[in-house]
Amino acid sequence: MGGYCDYLANMGGLAAGADAAYIFEEPFDIGDLQSNVEHLTEKIKTTIQRSLVLRNRHFYFTAKCDCITDISYDSNPQQGGAPSPFDRNFGTKISARAMEWITAKLKEAQGRGKTLTTDDSVCVLGISKRNVIFQPVAELKNQMDFEHRIPKERWWLKLQPLMKILAKYKASYNVSDSGRLEHVQPWSL
Repeated sequence: MGGYCDYLANMGGLAAGADAAYIFEEPFDIGDLQSNVEHLTEKIKTTIQRSLVLRNRHFYFTAKCDCITDISYDSNPQQGGAPSPFDRNFGTKISARAMEWITAKLKEAQGRGKTLTTDDSVCVLGISKRNVIFQPVAELKNQMDFEHRIPKERWWLKLQPLMKILAKYKASYNVSDSGRLEHVQPWSL
């Protein structure tokens, strides 16, 4: 959960009203750090007596200094704990879906000498755009940075300036990317 991917730090910072999120995908230096400290200092002088700065585990600080230290954890703090009823229900549904897929693939292979050699015989089961899908690993190869375990297209990076605006930095948000609207299908397994 997290690693080099900045999704958790970025979206968590946006949801919690963070002043900044230091992330792997956007290297920063001592000038950026100084700007953030000045902003936080001015903020503390007002009626707002708090600040929140998040950082990704593998953020990239370009300056050589000991001013940023790892204070809180040695491992992934968001892992573990007792599964919720949602987790158990979702896990059961995903397992059933996986078994249906495996059964279908074995039936397909029956006439070919019991070998699975198609491109879609090795898949990852996951959620994409509110749909549970089987995505062949051959397709994922073109969409992923396997060294850092992050997707090549990271849509949430476009939200980083929005966090700065909400934290009252002097920043702008480029909305020139019009995107496209998609009809949302009901979520089902």
